[in-house]
Amino acid sequence: MFIVYVLHSEKFDKTYKGLTNNIERRLKEHNSKQQKSTKAFAPWKLIYKEEVKTRLEAREREKYLKSGIGRDFIKTIIKAL
Repeated sequence: MFIVYVLHSEKFDKTYKGLTNNIERRLKEHNSKQQKSTKAFAPWKLIYKEEVKTRLEAREREKYLKSGIGRDFIKTIIKAL
């Protein structure tokens, strides 16, 4: 089981999309500034997650979330917060 997720940094109004098999561990890594690409924008809040069966499905869904229509979808989630 894999999880596709979206994090949001309210402080910097940034989003990060990724995939993992352990969302709790991954969120801790992002917030403890262990990830080079996200450490400057901590703290992060999990705003969306979706479970899929395979890594391939997760990667395809992550690509969708990074596309224009996927970014529009994420904007609707952020507005609802």
